[in-house]
Amino acid sequence: MQTARELEVLRKAVDTLRGDGATIALVPTMGALHEGHLTLMREARHAADHVVASIFVNPRQFGEGEDLDAYPRQLARDSELLEKEGVALLWAPQPQEVYPQGYATNISVAGVSEGLCGGDRPGHFDGVATVVCKLFNQVRPDIGFFGEKDWQQLAVIRRMARDLDLTQPNVDAIRGVPIVREEDGLAMSSRNAYLSSKQREQAGALPRAMRDAIAVLSEGGEAERPLGNLREVLQVSGFDSVDYAELRDADSLEPLEKDNGNARLFVAARIGGTRLIDNMAVE
Repeated sequence: MQTARELEVLRKAVDTLRGDGATIALVPTMGALHEGHLTLMREARHAADHVVASIFVNPRQFGEGEDLDAYPRQLARDSELLEKEGVALLWAPQPQEVYPQGYATNISVAGVSEGLCGGDRPGHFDGVATVVCKLFNQVRPDIGFFGEKDWQQLAVIRRMARDLDLTQPNVDAIRGVPIVREEDGLAMSSRNAYLSSKQREQAGALPRAMRDAIAVLSEGGEAERPLGNLREVLQVSGFDSVDYAELRDADSLEPLEKDNGNARLFVAARIGGTRLIDNMAVE
């Protein structure tokens, strides 16, 4: 596996990989890789001739008081994992390579970025859309892979690609991969490492409470009561607060009062200093 730290080196490496029409899949990450990330790499390998992974802790998607400095950085370990998965090229730039002196451009996506994590983290999705657009332009992949745990993020990226007429990849080649979960159902996340052993045990209440709420929502009743019960269960189980627990349309992300046949349940809750997010389809 080749590692590129500078844009000129990256572009030469990508041109070499393309050879006589070979296809490239990009898997953007912020590092601290876990099985969820590695699942993305495997899906990408099935879909393209070569996989390019990026590791970049993007400062523009962290708000004031968030964990930018504390976010785990373990490039050597991550590189070994990527090489074992058959990744051909790792793009691991420094911040100044992505945002050079005088950088002044920002991409803002309305609609799908509003509410949920967009409401709790102002400017977060501007940072996501901006860096992903840059990654697409830097690597020029045929296909891009993203985890569905960050469902709103995936919606923002697809909207951005559609609105800006991106061709590498085009919006139909931006693929979501289902959430990879721990044995107790907790969605895999780099932030799970922040949890103490007690908090990690308590965190298992999140997917259980969501499944219980979905069992009620799938019967077609109003969402207010099961969502209220979900909040209460989480707080009794050891969570400090619930940022949101909402039912929304899976495509438009418009809020719903009851299941419309295409609904998803979205939850963000805090335990200790860690913010956990999850989403599940109402089936």
